[in-house]
Amino acid sequence: MKRRSWLLAVLLCLHGCSELLFYPERGLPFTPANARLDYRDQYLRAADGTRLHAWWLPAKEGVAVKGTVLHLHGNGGNLASHLGGTWWLPEQGYQVLMLDYRGFGLSEGAPSLPAVYLDLDAAFAWLEQAPQVRDKPLYVLGQSLGGALATHYLAGQPQRRARLSALILDGVPASYREVARHALGASWLTRPLRTPLSWLVPDGDSAIHVMPKLVGLPLLIFHSIDDPLVPLSNGERLYQAAPPPRVFQPTRGGHVQTFADPDWRQMMLQFMRDPGGFAGLRHLADIPDTESPQ
Repeated sequence: MKRRSWLLAVLLCLHGCSELLFYPERGLPFTPANARLDYRDQYLRAADGTRLHAWWLPAKEGVAVKGTVLHLHGNGGNLASHLGGTWWLPEQGYQVLMLDYRGFGLSEGAPSLPAVYLDLDAAFAWLEQAPQVRDKPLYVLGQSLGGALATHYLAGQPQRRARLSALILDGVPASYREVARHALGASWLTRPLRTPLSWLVPDGDSAIHVMPKLVGLPLLIFHSIDDPLVPLSNGERLYQAAPPPRVFQPTRGGHVQTFADPDWRQMMLQFMRDPGGFAGLRHLADIPDTESPQ
């Protein structure tokens, strides 16, 4: 998710339009084949008839399948923009379903709330029917807005929540209003009015309101201390509001650039092997000394 997408959302959401939380790009500039990944196009149908596009990345040939990851990306771009979040999983034995919400990439329609929750519902319905997914652990990786959508959706879906082995959040806003206040404070033009203006941003679907409902779901929260778009305090608040078992892992680097670092990829793999018993790195002093992107 780029700075311009959040700033646009902030300025236009002052009118109270949930559609403008999203900054989709149509088409796909490349596919996983460009990264030498096996994949197939998968088309889903939401309950309201909207045709959705997804990528299915099978586990690398010859590698035993360890589980399935549903990847929900942020509010900008499309699948091609977010392949960096999951390209590395098939080699480790995890098959991946990457979903483009309505209006993104090759998916029909236009994104808005609550309609986008129908897209998540369609993805879960497909996973429930896919024979290659049955009897395997199922995880959700939600990055940025995708994590907020996943949290809100799962809070109201106890049966689907029970099917999950774990939920992984990366750079997720606790509150749309808090992120709006942060973005408004970045400009001299809006800084003096950032607090009153931020109250015009719709906040009812923010993840912070439903975290206590995720009872029994192991949770790993990544959040960069360098994140310029969604401040670290968002990840801290989500962790504090969530019931155990949960792990909060501060990282380094830009917004949702977590998995560019192999250390964090390894940490996520360790977590998925034992979600309920994983402790993570507990202190900032334990974080690998990687430089933040310029």
